[in-house]
Amino acid sequence: MLILMETQATPDQVREVLALLEAAGLRCQVNQAPESLSIVAPNASKVLKADRIEPMAGVRRVVPITSPYKLASADAVAGRTIVDVRGVRIGGPDLALVGGPCGVESREQIFTVARYVAEAGVKLLRAGAYKPRTSPYSFQGLGSEGLCLLEEVRAEFDLGIVTEATEVETFDAVEHSADMVQIGARNMQNFALLRRAGRCEKPVLLKRGPSATLEEWLYAAEYVLGEGNRNVVLCERGIRTWSDHARNTLDISVVPAAKALTHLPVMVDPSHATGRRDLVIPCGLAGVAAGADGLLVETHCHPEKALSDGPQALLPSDFIRLVEQAGAVHRALQAPSLTGLWM
Repeated sequence: MLILMETQATPDQVREVLALLEAAGLRCQVNQAPESLSIVAPNASKVLKADRIEPMAGVRRVVPITSPYKLASADAVAGRTIVDVRGVRIGGPDLALVGGPCGVESREQIFTVARYVAEAGVKLLRAGAYKPRTSPYSFQGLGSEGLCLLEEVRAEFDLGIVTEATEVETFDAVEHSADMVQIGARNMQNFALLRRAGRCEKPVLLKRGPSATLEEWLYAAEYVLGEGNRNVVLCERGIRTWSDHARNTLDISVVPAAKALTHLPVMVDPSHATGRRDLVIPCGLAGVAAGADGLLVETHCHPEKALSDGPQALLPSDFIRLVEQAGAVHRALQAPSLTGLWM
């Protein structure tokens, strides 16, 4: 149930509605934006009828939420959610770009990459301190040392840090150092980790699992939202299919499909989707053209020496080119319609 309040509803009126819901044993969330005020109460229609709530002072309208994912549903809020990550607004009119290496390997490496990422005008840096790898013998990240280096990078280059949490045990440390916590594809259905992310005070970037349906992906977001964290961004990073020309198959169609079903921002990671440097730029641009709110891209100063995912990391010059071209595509989509010129 979505309870739309009058914009000028008083705090006392909101508290009265919340008291009624809580007395019925319902968990609820208040969503406040400059032009809207609402209360989301999942499954409230099973306990309370709309005509019990609509006459209350300050209530404008009660709308049933028919979607199985109550909090992630587009019906759950008025308008779209915009997630602010250290001044970068994901889901708004601007295209959000996040760039950086797969993992933090050394001070020299991460500072070199951070420098050209910042010079390209990108405000968010991605890099893993903890790396979940398929092989237990592969580079697993620098751990706490990597987090310390990321904090130094933020101070030096004024970049927001996006880094992955891989387990509940180290989540506190990641949350302390990050400006946005990533939940990777392998952990999309790690429900204990999702619940911990829901209690996190930082925004969460939730990647789609390699075999997950759109519905399963949104249910995973529901776990985070259900614990109270409303700052969730979805990230498509390719799914496993029969194709062998790329690491995964980038599901472009899921971008508009997800944006139709949910109020959450949707980003695209063309690096993990393709696994090939030559495919990253065209697939990234395709994501922008499909309506993605941003791109998450891997880049490395020396990809041939990278300790993880070197083949998919863009060279510095290619990263700068992607930033320019992605911006051009996004601006073209925002331009006034030129339909009349073709009549």
